Amino acid sequence: MKRSLLHERNERHGGEHMIGASLTERVAVVTGASSGIGAATAQRLVEDGFRVHAVARRADRLSQIAAEIGCVTHALDVTESAAVMALAEEVGNVDVLVNNAGLGRMDGTLAQGTLDDISRTIDTNVTALMVATMAFLPAMIHRGSGHVVNLGSMAGLYPLPSATYGASKAAVHRFCTNLRLELRGTGVRVTEICPGRVATEFYDVAVTDPQRRAQSKDSGIKEITAYELADTILYAVNVPAHININRIELQPTEQTYGGMSFDAAVTAEDDIA
Repeated sequence: MKRSLLHERNERHGGEHMIGASLTERVAVVTGASSGIGAATAQRLVEDGFRVHAVARRADRLSQIAAEIGCVTHALDVTESAAVMALAEEVGNVDVLVNNAGLGRMDGTLAQGTLDDISRTIDTNVTALMVATMAFLPAMIHRGSGHVVNLGSMAGLYPLPSATYGASKAAVHRFCTNLRLELRGTGVRVTEICPGRVATEFYDVAVTDPQRRAQSKDSGIKEITAYELADTILYAVNVPAHININRIELQPTEQTYGGMSFDAAVTAEDDIA
């Protein structure tokens, strides 16, 4: 006898303990959903049967995405904590929260930056992520199921340019590990996604020096696409409910950290020889 797709999905998520315990509709909230990884993730979740609430500042882009994929949109700034708390009240029960909103400057040192660089980066990448999690978490705990997916970065795990951005993503990493411990026994899962180079507009904004931006674009590295990363998030969400994927690190095959220093050292040795 052929099993229905609904039956297979229910079985995959552990029978009646599937996220949200609903056979009709799962609900997801995605922040930073107006472009790039957020928009791609919203689309993949809609395609997988979720009712998606897409959150971002750019109302015009949200309207376009809603017309394309059929999601609910909320134009707000995630650094406005009161607005995020109100959103959680409005949306109610959520099965999956994807904290994707983020920003950063990937060129220049701390000494070359400004106080505004620090506050904007920490407010968006750390404080807003924690506030959104705090806002939606109580309902998940009460229901006994849910999934928080936080977008970290390889920059939070390895030394890379921009101390401020790296520190903000390192904070996300530690937040995920400690939150996972806090939520033990609640049925709520926590996953950190740590990508390397992804082909989005992030680098166009994060790398302000035109020469460095051009060098970055001409690196020859085949970057991860936003949809490939979104598929990774969807995989983590759709594993059986008794499995928690703690962290996924992914980067282009040709991207290695320390690689440039290694290449420089080899070149120097060749010159000496």
